[in-house]
Amino acid sequence: MSTEPVGDARARAVAAHRAHWGEPAAVVRAPGRVNLIGEHTDYNDGFVFPMALPFDTVIALSDGPPGTDSEIRSEGYGAFTLDGDVPDWGIYIQTTHELMGDRLRRAGVDVPVWRGSVATDIPTGASLSSSAAVEVATVLSIADRAGFGIEPVDVARIGQQVETRLLGVATGIMDQLICASAVAGSASLIDCRSLHITPHPLPAGTAVVVMDTMTRRELVDSEFSARAATCFRAASLLGVPALRDIDEVAALASLASEHPLEHRRASHVVAENARALAAAAAMRAGDAAEVGRLMNESHDSLRDLYAVSSEALDRMVEIARAAPGCLGARMTGGGFAGCAVALVRDPGGSAGVEPFLAEVARAYEAWSGVAPRLWSCRAMAGASVEQLG
Repeated sequence: MSTEPVGDARARAVAAHRAHWGEPAAVVRAPGRVNLIGEHTDYNDGFVFPMALPFDTVIALSDGPPGTDSEIRSEGYGAFTLDGDVPDWGIYIQTTHELMGDRLRRAGVDVPVWRGSVATDIPTGASLSSSAAVEVATVLSIADRAGFGIEPVDVARIGQQVETRLLGVATGIMDQLICASAVAGSASLIDCRSLHITPHPLPAGTAVVVMDTMTRRELVDSEFSARAATCFRAASLLGVPALRDIDEVAALASLASEHPLEHRRASHVVAENARALAAAAAMRAGDAAEVGRLMNESHDSLRDLYAVSSEALDRMVEIARAAPGCLGARMTGGGFAGCAVALVRDPGGSAGVEPFLAEVARAYEAWSGVAPRLWSCRAMAGASVEQLG
C-alpha cells in the first residue's frame, strides 16, 4: 500500500546508459494513465476523461555510430537491435520505430541511429497504459535525435497506429493522447473525434486512488475485438458513422428485439458518453459527489451491459464503495483484470486518505488472499524531453 507512487525509473535508465554507452544526451519520460470515466467510448468516437499518473516509462538516449543499427536495452530484458530479430517485449518499440521512420522519410528527414536505455515504474498488465507510454517515449526519442518537431496529437496518432497494427483491430487514441498531452493537476476531457482536449482540475478536497487487484488479463484480445465489432455493427444498423452520433439510449430501441447484443453494448457506449460529459460539468461546478455517482454508474454499466468486468474488479469496487470517504469507484481500462479507480474525500492533514487505503487493503486481502497495491495519485503532466548535453 502506498499513498503516493515513488519510482526511480529515470535514475535507473540513466545509470544503465552510462554503464553501457556513456553519458546520455537526453532523457524522455512518458507517464501511465488512469481513466476516471468514459470507458470503451474512444474507438466509438466518443468522450473520455483520463489523467496522467506519477508512474513513468523513461528512455535515456544518445546517438549511435553512423552506419550501425539502433539498439535498445531494457532493465530485466536485455538488448536488441531495431533492425534485427526482436524479442516479444521489444515489438512495441520496433513497430513505433518503423512507423516513426516512415513519418521522417515523408518529411525528408533522415532516420537517426540511436541508443536507448529503458526503465519503467508503470505496472505492466494493470490497465494503466504501459504500452502507450512506451510508444510515446519511443516517438519522442526518435524525434529528439532527428531534430524533428512533432505535436502531441501526432505523437498519439503514431502510437495508436502501433496498437492497431499489432492487435489487428481498430483501437482508440485515449491512452497515447493523455500520455502525450496531460496537464498537471487536471484530468482531461478528450473528444475522440475532434481530438480536442479540455483540462479540468480535480475537485478540491478529493484524491484519486488507483487500486490494483493483482489480477492480469490472459487471452482476451478476441473479447476486445468482438466488442469493437459489435459497436461498429450497431452503428451501421442505426445508419450513423459511430455510436458517438447517438445522443440518447432511447434512440437505440430499434435494436432491442432483433439485435439484443448490439443493443446492450450500444446502450453502454451512448450512456457512457453522456456520463463523461456530465462528469466534466460536475468537475467545473466542484461537485465531487456527482462525479463519484457517475463513476459508480459507469462501473455498473461496464459490468452489466458491456460485460468487461471480473469477479476481482467487482469485489474491489464493492469494497472501495464501502470504505471511509469513498465518493465513487469503478473498474478502469479495458477490463477483465487489472485496476479499479476511486474518488475519495481527502480532508488533508496527517490522516488524509489513509483510513480508506487501510480498509480497502484489509478487506480485499481478506477476500482474495492477496494484498492489493493501492496508490493515492496526483494528476501529472504528459510526456517530456530533458536535454542533458
